[in-house]
Amino acid sequence: MIDEMNLERGKNGILLRIPMKLKKRGGRKEVIVPDGLQERMSKADYDEPFAIAIARAYAWQELLDSAKYRSIREMAKSLGVCATYMSRLLRFTILAPDIIEAILDGREPDGFSQTKLTGAIPPDWEEQRRRWGFLVE
Repeated sequence: MIDEMNLERGKNGILLRIPMKLKKRGGRKEVIVPDGLQERMSKADYDEPFAIAIARAYAWQELLDSAKYRSIREMAKSLGVCATYMSRLLRFTILAPDIIEAILDGREPDGFSQTKLTGAIPPDWEEQRRRWGFLVE
């Protein structure tokens, strides 16, 4: 993709134009460059705190499913985590698998973050995709 760049020589030096787009992630803007222009990412391609939250949700759900804890309140107390926070994250386990995959691959829609998931998460995966702008390819 290097041929997509535009190099101009001028009297004050060289001007290099690189095609890129900006993506909002977690309240920050991030520069996304085309494949081939950046051989090694200095940061993760994905929203790391969001990925950690999803992993915690699945680990906690497994503890509940295995009957190691009888309730979220009991588990939260045992693990030293706020029960409200735990309940909020546990809802991530009902996200459509392709939405989770997109989040972990850094392909979530511009501006999508954990805060978009406050409140009820619809159990219907098609509704989730429509609501948050995830398109099935």
